[in-house]
Amino acid sequence: MIAVEEPHPELGGEGGSPPEATDARRLTASLAALVWLSVVELSLDDLLTQVASLAVQAIPGAEGAVLTTTESDHPSTVVYSAPFLTAVEDLQNRLGEGPSVTAGTLGDTVRAGSLGGDLRWPRFGPRVSRLGIHSVLSLPLRRSDKVIGILTVYARGKIAFDERSEAVGQLFAAAAAISAQNALIAVQSQRIALRLQASLTGRSVVDQAIGILISRSGISAEEAFDRLRAVSQKEHIKLVRVAENVIRGAARRARHVHKDTD
Repeated sequence: MIAVEEPHPELGGEGGSPPEATDARRLTASLAALVWLSVVELSLDDLLTQVASLAVQAIPGAEGAVLTTTESDHPSTVVYSAPFLTAVEDLQNRLGEGPSVTAGTLGDTVRAGSLGGDLRWPRFGPRVSRLGIHSVLSLPLRRSDKVIGILTVYARGKIAFDERSEAVGQLFAAAAAISAQNALIAVQSQRIALRLQASLTGRSVVDQAIGILISRSGISAEEAFDRLRAVSQKEHIKLVRVAENVIRGAARRARHVHKDTD
């Protein structure tokens, strides 16, 4: 990951450069790092955690980030760039209100600089402010007019995020959405491949069991399959498990025959 050095507090930016120039360098470095994130080398959680950490580097004022993805066929994935945000996310989920919830519902950027007094979240705001967190910037991750996740950055100070922070955050979120979508597609492809492999393996096991029943009883393949299915329904176990039992039973009988012959 590309680490961006903090500017000296007495200077306007890095090396005395204006804050806008510093922000541009941070954003450029973070976007460059996003490009190199690999869905092959990293797990989904690790990759999204990297994205959250890069958001903190890129967005002026950010001290920590939470990234939540939403998949229609799979539970959401939530990652944190810093441990102190776990309590914040738990609180938001428990109350059902907060900046991430609002950003996801509206599909638009949400910004607040004094959470304790923000009327949009009368229960979440005061509680999270007591944790020492007062500013938030929540950014939807959009792909093809669909929100695939929410990136939310927090800061302990009040009014930590301004219009510049929001503009930089939106630029970063646009690139982060591509990285998140690529990671989600890769994971979904892996799941499909595993299900297909399991299906093919299960079919092979069932075919073996059918062959055993045919050789043992002289019945047809259709009758053998019907027998397996009947046992599956009667005993409430998967068809492939019934087939495995048939194969194991045939193997035991073969071993006994071999011993008797010896």
